[in-house]
Amino acid sequence: MAYSADVHVRICGQEIIKYDLEIKALIQDIRDCPGPQSTLLELNSQVKEKFSQLRLRIQDLEQMAREQDRETDRLAIQAETESQRRQMLSNRTAWRKAIVACKLAIDNMEKDELLRGGENQSSRQRRATKETLVETSSSITESLMSISRMMAEQVNQSEDTISTLATSSRTVQETNEEFRNMTGTIHLGRKLILKYNRRELTDKLLIFLALALFLATVLYILKKRLFPFI
Repeated sequence: MAYSADVHVRICGQEIIKYDLEIKALIQDIRDCPGPQSTLLELNSQVKEKFSQLRLRIQDLEQMAREQDRETDRLAIQAETESQRRQMLSNRTAWRKAIVACKLAIDNMEKDELLRGGENQSSRQRRATKETLVETSSSITESLMSISRMMAEQVNQSEDTISTLATSSRTVQETNEEFRNMTGTIHLGRKLILKYNRRELTDKLLIFLALALFLATVLYILKKRLFPFI
């Protein structure tokens, strides 16, 4: 600096230079920031803090200039103060540009990620849809196979039932035939019994008539012999 050595002024000037360098480094970090937004917000918070500290030190330096006894020292410190103030304004401009560039880069990156994410999501959805279709097809196939097996079992049961009914029908027919044969035999037996009953009655009647004729003959003979005069 062009003014006389003063410990407080030198310390203040060194701190101003330190804050200026730190601000420049943070601005570069903002330019290079790949995101996310939270990182950018953290860097901006640090820059604001450094600007606040720098502004206070520039104000201190300006106060020191007013307190100088020698005109030359006062003018030199004021010139340094104005130079640092212009540098601070330049840093603010660079900071705003860096923020805009960083936000644009983050926005583009997020758009790309969204596009890739959308493509990946679409691919996942297509895969999920295909898997769902395959599972549905397998389920339908299994259901159809199960239904086919059930129908086959029903057909087998129906065949067994029909076979049983056919056997039962033959048995019933055979039983009916036996019943008809038995009925014919019973009718025949009844006729024979009736015939035998009629013949027995006829025989009894003939026997009775023969016996009556015999008795009449005997009585007639007895009468002729015992009572010839009658």
